[in-house]
Amino acid sequence: MKGTTMHENFHKAVALWVEATQPRPRDERGLSQSTENAILLAGAVAVAALIIGIITVYVERNLPR
Repeated sequence: MKGTTMHENFHKAVALWVEATQPRPRDERGLSQSTENAILLAGAVAVAALIIGIITVYVERNLPR
């Protein structure tokens, strides 16, 4: 680095080291894991209920009376 002193280079190196070692702020834009699990479980229950309903209607329509 032309025109910079050893002292300035040292301060730049320390600043880079401090920045690299600082913990990064948490990214909290997403849902919590428990919320995601609850949504997935509700979706699975809805799909299962839909399949059971379709099979029930099919069987009732095709049973001999």
